[in-house]
Amino acid sequence: MADKTIPYKIYLEESELPKQWYNVRADMKNKPAPLLDPKTGKPITAEALSEVFCEELVKQELDDTTPYFDIPQPILDFYKMYRPAPLVRAYCLEEKLQTPAKIYYKFEGNNTSGSHKLNSAIAQAYYAKEQGLKGVTTETGAGQWGTALSMACAYLGLDCQVYMVKCSYEQKPFRREVMRTYGASVTPSPSELTAIGRQILKEHPGTTGSLGCAISEAVEAATTQEGYRYVLGSVLTQVLLHQTVIGLETKTAMDKYGIKPDIIIGCAGGGSNLGGLISPFMGEKLRGEADYRFIAVEPASCPSLTRGKYVYDYCDTGRVCPLAKMYTLGSGFIPSSTHSGGLRYHGMSSVLSQLYDDGLMEARSVEQTSVFAAAQEFARVEGILPAPESSHAIRVAIDEALKCKETGEEKTILFGLTGTGYFDMFAYQKFNDGLMGDYIPTDEEIARGLANLPQV
Repeated sequence: MADKTIPYKIYLEESELPKQWYNVRADMKNKPAPLLDPKTGKPITAEALSEVFCEELVKQELDDTTPYFDIPQPILDFYKMYRPAPLVRAYCLEEKLQTPAKIYYKFEGNNTSGSHKLNSAIAQAYYAKEQGLKGVTTETGAGQWGTALSMACAYLGLDCQVYMVKCSYEQKPFRREVMRTYGASVTPSPSELTAIGRQILKEHPGTTGSLGCAISEAVEAATTQEGYRYVLGSVLTQVLLHQTVIGLETKTAMDKYGIKPDIIIGCAGGGSNLGGLISPFMGEKLRGEADYRFIAVEPASCPSLTRGKYVYDYCDTGRVCPLAKMYTLGSGFIPSSTHSGGLRYHGMSSVLSQLYDDGLMEARSVEQTSVFAAAQEFARVEGILPAPESSHAIRVAIDEALKCKETGEEKTILFGLTGTGYFDMFAYQKFNDGLMGDYIPTDEEIARGLANLPQV
């Protein structure tokens, strides 16, 4: 076994918790393209966005020059219930792989929601409460975001309405019940409750749904109820901003022990956890202070970065949200019902899309059977059952460590372990029973999804 000069788990002191969120856009030479109003095709105004989102969140969304935003004290107080989160040296995994690589992971599953999503959920719920709203609506894929938001809303006394992607609603009943325990209403999407849901069901009978569908329903629900706003768990720059507590803590912990990662890896669906982890490190790269390899890992069944187009597209299937320039498979693309529900989004964050297009980040797609094989290997030696989404990062971290074994290079690998998989046992059962398959969309299927892109 490697010489354990670094602790298994590096915990920061409470006083070392970040007091500000970092806005990586401030250091980007090429800023992400602006959101466009779907009605006019022109950059959307704060007034228009405020009809859907909380006012303070709109300010954060549109600000691409302010490098740091102070974290309000009530949010910091909430963070202290589960933060700082541990940075873990994966000594046992290193020994199992017999690799000279040093492997670290930032573990975000040490809270009741089981994932990193709580970092932004409490922030968005706080701003909704400060605005005097009655409640919020949202979508959820795997259920982690819905769980986190229901917790935050219960804490602050807000109503929470969740539209959960139908395949996850059916596969993950216990995740659904956690949300209900915290007082949220949970509706499988697409549903008959909204006009958009009914339209999608008419056009796609028997569909298992998608995040794009659920977003459309949640936005409609917010805009048709007085005193409600819509909140989103990924994709938007405000969400990436809140999630930078992950990367800021990680960098502080690594700096404390003189550790510099060579490769930083994160799973990528909409981009919140990956953006949150890499932002402080990417800032150093953008400023010319250090260099790193960044790898975004996405499912082969929903490969927006590796097979999508970098164009303006609708953020939702119902085409009511603003247009964003991003790597996309088309807002009408509905991926297969894979077990990584949190990664089944047709597009990628505008921030990460711009960084990827500028060649500052790599992307890789992996098949779900290989992902679950990596999850199983990790669980058996590291003692944590990882979420299917997180396991995409584990897969590539293991692959990179094995490359080091072949070459003899002693690289330092960092990946984000975004959450636990204890509500994903249906998926693990399928894998253990040998019933899990891989689905890769054909070129024709992707072409159909891209056929109706907006003309911008």
